[in-house]
Amino acid sequence: MEYFIIEEGFMFKSILSILEEKVKQGVEVRIMYDDMGSLGTLPASYAKQLEKKGIKAVSFNRISPIINTIMNHRDHRKNLIVDGNVAFSGGANLADEYINMKVKHGYWMDNIICIKGKAVWSYLVMFLTNWNALRHEDFDYSVFKNEDVVEETLFDGYIAPYAETPLDEELTGQSVYEDLLNSANKYVYIMTPYLIIDSEMINTLIHTAKKGVDVRIIMPGIADKQIVHDMGTTYYKQLIQGGVKIYEYEPGFVHSKVFICDDTYATVGTINLDYRSLYLHFENGTLLYKSKKIMDVKQNFFDTLEHCKKIQVEDTHVNIVKGLFLSIIRIFSPLL
Repeated sequence: MEYFIIEEGFMFKSILSILEEKVKQGVEVRIMYDDMGSLGTLPASYAKQLEKKGIKAVSFNRISPIINTIMNHRDHRKNLIVDGNVAFSGGANLADEYINMKVKHGYWMDNIICIKGKAVWSYLVMFLTNWNALRHEDFDYSVFKNEDVVEETLFDGYIAPYAETPLDEELTGQSVYEDLLNSANKYVYIMTPYLIIDSEMINTLIHTAKKGVDVRIIMPGIADKQIVHDMGTTYYKQLIQGGVKIYEYEPGFVHSKVFICDDTYATVGTINLDYRSLYLHFENGTLLYKSKKIMDVKQNFFDTLEHCKKIQVEDTHVNIVKGLFLSIIRIFSPLL
């Protein structure tokens, strides 16, 4: 299990009781959580507490009193891998607001994808790569490979899990998103909780819309971080004037990270349309190509759209003081 946030509440306590029982049955359980993401939700010694229960645990990139750029590299992934045969991944962390047991920002809307079969091996390699680096372990990954994995269904397109890491020179997440926009002929539907993008992504979104492609973005109607949301709205006017349709989810907070394109491609993952996800964090996604399940993702988009307000250019106007403030803050967007 690899999560950005774990919180001691109803959700995780329910899961933890199952994990403790599984440990007694001889199942190997490993938990990796981000130290910054779980700051304030877990005690500093929580990994040791889990170890006492027989659960192997590690906190990712422990917070240091010494300020440096490495502290910006957080593990924003949310993955659960079982027996090398099943994997769950998406936007949901292990905290009560993600299942609406705790209401903080209206109704919480999120997406998780379940993958079965040989594609799960990619998730396992992602997990073990970070685990080995943190625990300074060096062992053969293949000992965890489930050679008995059998595809349960007939061929249904392709599944391609992908990882994003700030430790190389490739912008995998941004490349996937831009490739979907550039390849679209009919539509691209997007859900993202944050919108802090560079000029390249802005130009790609607008260029795609100007080709006649129906580009729609669903954003939260209720912010979890008001200043970050307000900064995202500073992009609205330019995008709308460029032909991009923007909607806000009125019941609450959309935390999904989803792209759907032409009934042919879809990706569900952890990668927000913001600087931190695209450049600084460890992230991941699952790309679907010519799979029937793409229509499920599309239907979820339209179900969400029914509860959204379409943003017009006149909705983007702010007073001079707030506009000046947001313009200045936007300069520091990589830090937010």
